Amino acid sequence: MKKPVIEFINFGFKYRSQAKPTLTNINFTVYEGEKVLIVGPSGSGKSTIGHCINGLIPHSYKGDITGQLKIIGMDTSTEPISAISKKVGTVLQDPDGQFIGLSVAEDLAFSMENDCLPQAEMISKVKEAAEIVGMSDHLGYSLHSLSGGQKQRVALGGVMVDEVNILLFDEPLANLDPATGKHAVELIDQLNRERNKTVIIIEHRLEDVLFRNVDRIIVVNDGEIVSDLSPAELLATDVLERVSVREPLYIRALKYAGCKITPEMRPERIDSLNINGCKEKLLHWLEEVESLNPLTSSKPILQLENIAFSYPGGNKILNNLSFSIAEGEMVSIVGKNGAGKSTLTKLICGFERPSSGRIIIEGQDAAKDTIKDRALKVGLVMQNPNHMISKHLIYDEVALGLTIRGVAETEIRKRVDETLKICGLLPYRKWPISALSFGQKKRVTIASILVLQPRILILDEPTAGQDFRHYTEIMDFLQQLNKLGVTIILITHDMHLMLEYTPRAIVIESGEKIADDLSVNVLADKAVIDRANLKETSLFELAALAEVRDAKKFIQRFIAHDKVVGRKWQ
Repeated sequence: MKKPVIEFINFGFKYRSQAKPTLTNINFTVYEGEKVLIVGPSGSGKSTIGHCINGLIPHSYKGDITGQLKIIGMDTSTEPISAISKKVGTVLQDPDGQFIGLSVAEDLAFSMENDCLPQAEMISKVKEAAEIVGMSDHLGYSLHSLSGGQKQRVALGGVMVDEVNILLFDEPLANLDPATGKHAVELIDQLNRERNKTVIIIEHRLEDVLFRNVDRIIVVNDGEIVSDLSPAELLATDVLERVSVREPLYIRALKYAGCKITPEMRPERIDSLNINGCKEKLLHWLEEVESLNPLTSSKPILQLENIAFSYPGGNKILNNLSFSIAEGEMVSIVGKNGAGKSTLTKLICGFERPSSGRIIIEGQDAAKDTIKDRALKVGLVMQNPNHMISKHLIYDEVALGLTIRGVAETEIRKRVDETLKICGLLPYRKWPISALSFGQKKRVTIASILVLQPRILILDEPTAGQDFRHYTEIMDFLQQLNKLGVTIILITHDMHLMLEYTPRAIVIESGEKIADDLSVNVLADKAVIDRANLKETSLFELAALAEVRDAKKFIQRFIAHDKVVGRKWQ
């Protein structure tokens, strides 16, 4: 019989700064070698459960504990965090946040240096850990030169040197392109199977994690466990929909077609799914679709002509890049980590100058624009709102751009109030930003850009780390802005967002444009998918299972249905 390694017994926790407990009556046990996925909406308490498992609660985040938590027999409330860290290794959402060394080898050796291990033993263990995570050829590399996926492997190697029993992953896929995320899931699965590591994954992207076997899914909502089932059992319920966690797309499509999901269908993965009893319903549902609309051109608002760019003394980042975006379009720019998307954004915003080529905005060559001039035409909303916010109150943050430009106070008040109203923030204009949720902070940063009345809005991963409800709220809000005439460019790894919200996608690979087409056509092109580290959505695979001849038509049907039905929150 397998030994219990994590035991929550009537456990509760209340942060000192909060009036109500974040966790109440938590009871579950994880056994040696299990792989458990923890999901729930934003603010549900799932990250707090992670902090409890790795000892940050109660040792770093103070508060009141009720009940008991044991990690391999140790009571976490009395054991020092140093002892817990030898049993639980944590890999954060952002690997940069846990790096210490300058090179891969230095970072892998850090914990052993703290333990004063002999150098020969350290070298041996560093090599072993690097081999496990596939980074043996990169030991001398600077951490800052690595891709997102490589950084995550180094972070994982850093906890593997201590030979921990439990691996805790906090949103490991959030910053990775689809194909790199797939490789990360494979690596986690390999460590679980071959080294018998107990794995806990906290993640929003449920379908991507289920690419490999998961023993159980624990669903958390309002600080309590609302479900603890196998993936097949959970997907046969409506629990995920009720708590605003996005179901796998193929499950949602089956439900839209009127199919009843049962555990016997083996719905946990698309490659195990049995839809023999559903094919007729899927085909009947498909008949209601409208035909795909071809892309139509209108007056261009942004044109890039043969853009090339290199950092001083470095390799060419962008090469002969050309495309045009029309007024009022909503477009996705996609590609693997390191493809050049961030550099492209810097050029459009004027933070960098192209080595050659032209950027034309509203028919004018933008070469002589200052960054201040460019900000009146192009607004950038960063992925993390905390990287943009500098004021205490919402009103002051939104007014800041106008204030530094010397706009009259009466005009500032008028424009800020109008913008806050559009963004649904007017009732909160005197609130401290610290009191807002992540999604609300995102709206504040959008408002602080919109108040300058730019014609083009660029958003970097607008829905990263958002649960399905907040994801939908943000994207519906952006669609409303788009209808008001704002041209919107989304930099994203989310293939469903691209399919559902942006008719057109531009694909960048190694600094070059390799596709510019309808989003559904991009994801139907295997050559483009492979080159750009994209991922064919499970809707294509479901269409193949149902023997649908036109997979694009099937996906168009899903998108049309999702826009009507998928927004109706209970």
